[in-house]
Parts: sequence; C-alpha cells; structure tokens
Amino acid sequence: MRRTVALVVATALAACSSPPERVATPAPQRTTAVSETPTAPGGRTRPDPAAPRPEWLGQRVLPLRADGLGEIRPTPPILRDRRLETIDLLPVPGTDAFRANVERVPKDVLARSTWSTKCPVARADLAYVTVAFWGFDREVHTGELLVHRSVARDVVFVMEKLHGARFPIEEMRITTRAELDALPTGDGNNTGAFVCRPSVRSTTWSEHAYGLAIDVNPFHNPYVADDVVIPELASAYARRSWRRPGMILEGSVVEQAFASIGWEWGGAWTSSKDYMHFSQEGR
Repeated sequence: MRRTVALVVATALAACSSPPERVATPAPQRTTAVSETPTAPGGRTRPDPAAPRPEWLGQRVLPLRADGLGEIRPTPPILRDRRLETIDLLPVPGTDAFRANVERVPKDVLARSTWSTKCPVARADLAYVTVAFWGFDREVHTGELLVHRSVARDVVFVMEKLHGARFPIEEMRITTRAELDALPTGDGNNTGAFVCRPSVRSTTWSEHAYGLAIDVNPFHNPYVADDVVIPELASAYARRSWRRPGMILEGSVVEQAFASIGWEWGGAWTSSKDYMHFSQEGR
C-alpha cells in the first residue's frame, strides 16, 4: 500500500461547495539578461545553482516550416546545460517538506486554461492539483496541474517521489489558450498536464486533452522524430549520453515513479522518442 502523503483533498471534489479563497497570481518579473556563455560537456563554468532567465526567452519567434512546425535551430549556448531560476506565480510553500492539494477546478483557473466545451473531457472531470517541487535554484516552489480527477491522487504520489529525490523542475503551471495559439519560439520548458490539443503531427486528441498525460521539463526531454525536435531549440538534449540535471533517463526516479502508477514513458517508444511524455494509455 502506498504511503499516505501530506495531501488535502478539498471537499469541493465531492460536493458543490465554493472554492477556497485564493492568493492573486502576480505577473512574472523580468530579470536581468545574462550573457550566452558557451557550455560544453567538459570543463565548463556555469552559474551555480541556477542562472537568471534570459530576457529573450519566449520572445524570439521561429520561422515556420512547410509542415507548420517551427524551424529547427541550434541550441543557444546558455541553454545547452539549462539550469534557469524559477519565477514564482503561486505562493511559495515556506517549507522544504512536500505539500499537495487537490480540489475542484476553480472558475478563474478554468478560465485561463485551454478548456472549452469542444474538449473531449468535461470540466467536472478535471481536478486542480498544486504540489511542491524543487527548482534548479535548489529552492522549493509551488506548481499547478490540471489532471483528470481519476488520476489526481496518483499524480500527487508521483510528484512526492520527485520531490523526495530533489529532481529539478524549472516551472509547472497551466497552459493558457494564448500559449497554445502562439507562434513557436522553441525554448519553452513548462511541466504541464491538461492541454486541449491533438497529438503532435496528428488530428487525434492527445491524452493531454483528457488530463491523462504529463510532460516533464520538455526542453530537457524533447520530442524527437526524423528531422523534428520539439521544442525546436532543444537539439542539444536530443543527445541523451550527455547527462545533465532535469533529464529523464531509463531507470531514473521519474520513469520509475510514473511506472509505479501504470503510466508509460514516451522515451521508450521506437518510431519516435517523446522523452518528456508520460501517459496512462501510452500514447
């Protein structure tokens, strides 16, 4: 039997009570730009434990290919061994101990997500999960996920394992409609679950559209197939033999934690590799 975690399951999941009062989400603060100091597998000097986020991050739109994806470009030097600070959008836990909360999705959270009545999952079947996670700055932060309510406790169990191992995650927040519709910059790294979209290069609903999949540190663990790398600037992480913090490797704590709840890893696929991706149905 799994060990009971420090988990509060809001009564809103079982009853139609009002969501608890929430702290207003502050806008991200722009940080000082950093120089693109080259990094290399050996003898590199880099900020420790984490570097400020470059001002250009998420701002430089890539040209589109004929297939509609962004143009694949070399990884910027500062992102070849990516260890960026976390910008807090939710209140910090105030303790290193693991904390988690599961509740019915508040209206304001649903409004800033990609959910609509056209999605293949009902709003009542989604749960709002907040969890503590370790950043590359060696500090504990609060992340948020939308997942199918049937897997909410399992997801918390996995996140507790990652927290216990101090596996670093750069950011964990809900994907917005504006982000989903935006042109690609190829440098995103958000750990997320529910996104109402089809699978990559497909018209079939992704398991993300049901809240039954999670992508962990996408830049450190890109999708790779033929001449495609997503995110488009993450080619340096397509080479898995150079092991860096934030990567998911075979037999790692991340793979084992998801395997323990029966989820499959896209890094084990054969025709393509989706190193970031874990899902209930393995697709």
